[in-house]
Order: sequence, then C-alpha cells, then structure tokens
Amino acid sequence: MTTTENLVGSDFARLSHRVSAAGLMARRPGYYTARIAVVTGLFGAGWVAFALLGNSWWQLAVAGFMAVMFGQIALLSHDLAHKQVFRRRRPTEIAGLLAGNLGIGMSYGWWMDKHTRHHANPNHEELDPDVDPDILVWSKDQARASRGVPRFIGRYQAFLFFPLLTLEGLNLHWSGVRAVRKPGLRRRRTEAALLAVHFVLYLGALFTVLSPGMALLFFAVHQGLWGVYMGSIFAPNHKGMPTLTGRTELDFLRKQVLTSRNVRGGVVTDVALGGLNYQIEHHLFPSMPSPHLRRAQPIVQACCAELGIPYLQTSLVESYRQALTHLHEAGAPLRKGS
Repeated sequence: MTTTENLVGSDFARLSHRVSAAGLMARRPGYYTARIAVVTGLFGAGWVAFALLGNSWWQLAVAGFMAVMFGQIALLSHDLAHKQVFRRRRPTEIAGLLAGNLGIGMSYGWWMDKHTRHHANPNHEELDPDVDPDILVWSKDQARASRGVPRFIGRYQAFLFFPLLTLEGLNLHWSGVRAVRKPGLRRRRTEAALLAVHFVLYLGALFTVLSPGMALLFFAVHQGLWGVYMGSIFAPNHKGMPTLTGRTELDFLRKQVLTSRNVRGGVVTDVALGGLNYQIEHHLFPSMPSPHLRRAQPIVQACCAELGIPYLQTSLVESYRQALTHLHEAGAPLRKGS
C-alpha cells in the first residue's frame, strides 16, 4: 500500500530522512494491541446490550453506538491495509478479512484495491476512483459531461451530500457483494463466505431479537448513521481540494500535499477520525502508524514552508464548508442548463 520516491536527493527523500530520523516509521505493537482490544471489546459489548435489551426503543441508541463501532472497525481495517499494524502479509490479510468482511460486511480486498489506486493518484479525475462521477460530479468538466443520475443530482449536490451519505453503508455492502461475484478478486471465495456469514448473523440477530418493524428501524438507523460517519471521516481529506487531469508534472511530494487537507483538533478528533485528520502526512507516509502522524505534522509543515509548498490545515467545520462550496461550484454548469 505504500508509495515511495526513489530519486536520491529529491525533496521527498530529504523529508523522509527527517521523519525516519525522528523514529516515526517504527512499529507500535503495543498501541495497536490496546486499540484492537478496546474496539473489539466495545463492539462485543454493543451486541451484548442489544441481546439484553430485547424489543425496546432503547435499541435505537444501540444502533447509533454500533454505527460508531462499525466506523472504528473500518478505520482499523484501513490501518491494516496500509501495513501499519503487522509487517508480514499473512497476519495483515487475516486480520483485515476478519475486521472488514466478517465484522462489518465490507470487502477488504475490494476496498484495498480501490484505496491503493486513490493513494497513487489522489484527486485525479481519470485515475482516482474516489472522484469518479458515478453519483456526484467533482469538477465543472465532469458536470458538463455527466449523464443520468450524476446530471440530475449534480445540480444540488452540495445540499444532498449529507443525506446521500446515509446510503454509504449500504453502498459499501453492495460494492463488496459485486466484487466477490466477479473473477479477479484475491481470496474471492473466502471473502464471499465471510460476507455471507456477516449478513446471516447480522440480519438473523435483528429479526430474532426485534419485531419486524423494530428490526427494520434499527437497520435504517444503524446503516444510515454508519454511512454518515464514514463519509464525515473521509470528506474533509480531499473534497474541495484541486483536482488533476491528464499527465501531471507534479512530483510525489507536491502531488500528495496539494490535493490533501489536514483537520486541526485534539485527542477526540484524532480518535473520531482515526488519525486521518493528518491526511497530508498519511498520504506522504501511508505505512506510518497513526499515532505518529501528529508528531510528523510539524516536520512536514516546516518542510513545506521551506519549499514554498502550500500546506492547508483547517478546522473540521471549515473543511466541510470548503468541500460543500466546491461541490456547489462544480455543479454550476448543470444549474445554468436547467
């Protein structure tokens, strides 16, 4: 999952030397052991509470709690995919499949492939799958070329963005199902089996413990809030930053910094966003353990200042404002044509 710059003496090579000299690429087994234990324990406690409460309206609070837990497990899967947790491939894959496929019903292999392509070309309109105009349009050129659903939604996509995120959890499930139905996915049968077990256990628990109506309500609240949480984690990172097209002359350092945005905050922000609030540092050093990103931030920012590279860091609210403003501007050609 890592991308490296091999040009001796390059700007990134010098930055990488500073970061390595500070010991920030070293593994953090103790941290990840504790984090996995806490998240797994809370995840299990949520299902115990679900079983004990029975057919109660308090289950909606459990649904909200489990939405956060699904998000935290997804963030652990993210760190696993970047080899931040284990050095060797086999334990990484096993843990990723258990967390992603079995734990939250998301294909680990599908997501890993998609995210690898995103890291290689962030915000590139032809190469980054995260800015494909499948539902939303991310630039005025995409808006002008859009057809069907993106053309319809693109007119008012800034207003529809957060409501659409309620469907993101279902989209992650469906994308995993589609991935295992096609040849080419690594460990396809294992992924399919684990996804099937997740769906059977999840839906079985809902319709065994709850009445049909309450089960459907729990499902809607849980999946909807999980989708909003996931979207709220990833939206501040690149949305509203410059998009690229064609062949870019930017080097690795500038390509990653100029298309990414950091979010200021303390420990709560770090936990809620899984360290991805240090998006610039994460894109430059994908295999860096997430607790080291905060310490790398001033080193990277100082380097960018020395080189005259714009380094954007905002509050969480401001990051959403910039992202939504960009979405509204990107859809402008569609509103003019309506």
